[in-house]
Amino acid sequence: MYARSTTVRGKPDAMDEEIAYVRDEVMPALMGMSGCVGMSMLADRENGRCIVTTAWADETSMHATEQSVQNFRRRAAEIMGGEHDAQAWEIAIMHRMHEGHDGACTRVVWGESEPDRASDNLDTFRMAMMPRLEELPGFCSLSLVVDRKEGRIVSVTSFESAATCEQTRKPARGFREEFAQAVGARIVDVAEMDVAVAHLHVPDNA
Repeated sequence: MYARSTTVRGKPDAMDEEIAYVRDEVMPALMGMSGCVGMSMLADRENGRCIVTTAWADETSMHATEQSVQNFRRRAAEIMGGEHDAQAWEIAIMHRMHEGHDGACTRVVWGESEPDRASDNLDTFRMAMMPRLEELPGFCSLSLVVDRKEGRIVSVTSFESAATCEQTRKPARGFREEFAQAVGARIVDVAEMDVAVAHLHVPDNA
C-alpha cells in the first residue's frame, strides 16, 4: 500500500480551525475517491506544524488523485497562514497493539540511508526495533513509510497519551541512535505530535 503526506507549517493559533477543516471537509472528500483507504492527521500545536496522511490501495490510485487534492492543500496552507509540501511513500510496516484513543500522541522520526540498503534496513528494523518499542509504556501502534529511491524513511510510534510519550522519550532516543549507527542511517528530525484525526485503516502487515 502507499501513502501521501502533506505537511503544513503556519500559525499555531490556527490549528483548531485547520483540524476542523481537515476533519469536516477534506476527509469526506478524500474517502470518496477511488482507492483511498484512510486518512490521519498529526498536529504540533506548539510549533504550528501538522501532517495529513492519506493511504491508498495502490500507487496508481494515489497518483491519479494528485490534481484533485491541490485545492485542499492550498486551502489548508491559507488557514494556517503558511506553506505546504507533499511527499509520496510506500507503507512498509503497519503494526497495532490496539487503537489509540482521544489524547493519543505520536513520536515521528525522519531518517535517511543509502537507497540500496532499504530492504536490509527494514528487516533490521522489524527484528531489532519493533520488539523494543512494543515494550514501552503506553505503546499503541507503529507505522513506517519509505521512499526507496531517495533512501528516506519515516517512523510514527503512537502512545496512549502525551504523558507516556514523554515518559518514553529517553529510551526511544537510545533505541533509534543505536539502530541508526548499526545500519548507517542518519536521523534528520524528531517531533512529538498529537493525533488529531485517526482514520488510517491500513491492515496490519507486521
